[in-house]
Amino acid sequence: MASEGQQGNGRRGRPLWAEIDLDALAHNVRALKSLAGGAELAAVVKANAYGHGAVGAGRAALEAGADRLAVICVEEGEQLRQAGIEAPILVMGYTPLGEERRIIELRLTPTVNSRDQAEALAAAAVEAGVVQAVHVKVDTGLNRFGLRPPEAIALAGWIRDVPSLQLEGLFTHFANADEGDKSYTLEQYRAFTQTAERLPWVPLRHVSNTANLLDMPEMSLDLVRPGIGIFGCYPAGNRRSSAELRPVLSLRSRIVRLSPLPAGETVSYGRTWRAERPSLIGLVTCGYGDGLPRVLSNRGSLLVRGRRVPIVGRVCMDMSMADVTDVPEVAEGDEVTIIGRDGEGQITAEEIGELCGTISYEILCGIAARVPRLFLRQGQVIGAETLVHKPAEEASVQAW
Repeated sequence: MASEGQQGNGRRGRPLWAEIDLDALAHNVRALKSLAGGAELAAVVKANAYGHGAVGAGRAALEAGADRLAVICVEEGEQLRQAGIEAPILVMGYTPLGEERRIIELRLTPTVNSRDQAEALAAAAVEAGVVQAVHVKVDTGLNRFGLRPPEAIALAGWIRDVPSLQLEGLFTHFANADEGDKSYTLEQYRAFTQTAERLPWVPLRHVSNTANLLDMPEMSLDLVRPGIGIFGCYPAGNRRSSAELRPVLSLRSRIVRLSPLPAGETVSYGRTWRAERPSLIGLVTCGYGDGLPRVLSNRGSLLVRGRRVPIVGRVCMDMSMADVTDVPEVAEGDEVTIIGRDGEGQITAEEIGELCGTISYEILCGIAARVPRLFLRQGQVIGAETLVHKPAEEASVQAW
């Protein structure tokens, strides 16, 4: 049993942490890049790298062979730059007017979606004495963000004649690339390639997310931009494919209290679970405020000593309870696996997503910032990211 205030992983504080296996992440980057047929790979690290820690995951992806990173907003790009990451960073989402100087100072590559935005960015680039790279997104049927093909062609033509701007890339995003029926994906792809043929001077064309790269690698074009696959999860609807991906994140806690209950006693808010026999209930320091969905109340599972145990009672904001009656020699301080592997047992983000009626992406992105991320290589902690500490390198992790 770990001593009070000290975890078995050498960490002090509340016993809840996410382990980020950087060796698995590197394997996934290499596996996905091998499918891309020589195309560049932009590792998508938006939404805190799908909950994995953007800086640590971004660095590891670049070390494994990613050519650039991709985010959704300027703030995410700024976080990476502040951490010392120098690789190209594509901002794939909407950027409001007024961010032009910041984009240039941070050396980000924005997605331009209007003439007004392009003009403002061009003026700021002239003032800074630089040529600013930009990408244009073509809306081929997702009907979300981007320009219809005629609008994209018109904006691209205008940008071409502006000396302070360089249209580096043209891209689109598919609506259902993760589904078995590829007819609409092919329709979108044709619309995109017809647009790109009108703009042959644009050097980078890109359409492929993880699902498309796994299922239709022939569409890799000049650049691919996998996200969820880098973190070892298969897209919704994709039940294993042409690459073996390894889960990167494990979420773990500890049993901090064991409570014997006589038959008939209830557990947690609303008294929704009642012991049908004399039971032993383990208190786990992880709740919906940490990313354990409340919908798992009385239906989800945890792993203790390699055995599945049921979550009982309602999941609370900061803690949850498990019935550990059938776990031999269970003790306070035992490690609890919420996502990940313990012995022969495994709980995946995909499994939790299905139980919750959602997808693995939402489960991973929902892991709260207050949960420390421990970055591992060969099973050893080499860095950490917490609420009060910036991502630490190996030399400084001991101080944390």
